[in-house]
Amino acid sequence: MAIKKVGIVGAGLMGSGIAQVSAQAGFETVVREISSELLTKGMGSVQKFLKGGVEKGKLAQADMDKTLANLKATTRLEDLSECDLVIEAVTEDIAIKKELFGMLDRTCRPDAIFATNTSSLSVTEMSTFVKSPERMIGLHFFNPVPLMKLVEVVRTVRTDPGVLAAATAWCIAIGKTVVSCGDSTGFVVNRLLVPYMLDAIRVHEQGLASRDDIDNAMKLGCGYPMGPLLLTDYVGLDTTYYISEIMFNEFKEPRFAAPSLLKRMVLAGMNGRKSGKGFYDWSTNPPS
Repeated sequence: MAIKKVGIVGAGLMGSGIAQVSAQAGFETVVREISSELLTKGMGSVQKFLKGGVEKGKLAQADMDKTLANLKATTRLEDLSECDLVIEAVTEDIAIKKELFGMLDRTCRPDAIFATNTSSLSVTEMSTFVKSPERMIGLHFFNPVPLMKLVEVVRTVRTDPGVLAAATAWCIAIGKTVVSCGDSTGFVVNRLLVPYMLDAIRVHEQGLASRDDIDNAMKLGCGYPMGPLLLTDYVGLDTTYYISEIMFNEFKEPRFAAPSLLKRMVLAGMNGRKSGKGFYDWSTNPPS
């Protein structure tokens, strides 16, 4: 099947970004939030990003206007009923996702493709929340969605090959590079990235090297665009801790266990850029 109309549930950082790239690629896109306040905030983020592109000469005003014309914002789940593809981008809480997919299953067309943007939860488990599990897939985008080129397309053991092909084609149509993988906690990126970030925290915790020496070592020695501790601040220490807990519970391997320092920083509210303080102090620009 060809995907022509796309629904996004959630207008937060990820949902608004997915909606933007979908609309910018010419797809009719419906964004649903639970309140008008959250909807206004999410659509405001899209407008701000596009306006910035126009001001910098990277985007024509006409293209911005076309993108916004392709976007419809709503608080009604029923407005997603005719979408070919519906992507959920809500809180990483399996109970919330179960309730949402149950409502979508009752609202959307029987041939609609359901996708989750989860970064760590089981796509297979979510497929049990709908009547046609073969129509469920994972589409894991990366933040910020308009700039990051990768999408992990996650198949379950029951995903229909036609659904996989249609979702992959849509991702390519919106300008993304696709990595296809099976449904295993962390998929490809987090399976490899999270242990790397946790090991960097352990090296710092053990006093082997300072924050700056660790980050400079990986930037200048391995060619990474930023060091692991700065990256952890960007991702969020709370998010990193949450994902590590899920992965450790799944695999029971020490490399996925959160270091004590990470746990205590999260308990202290030091969540990185989002809280203003993590391994770096974000009250300065650049962070110190």
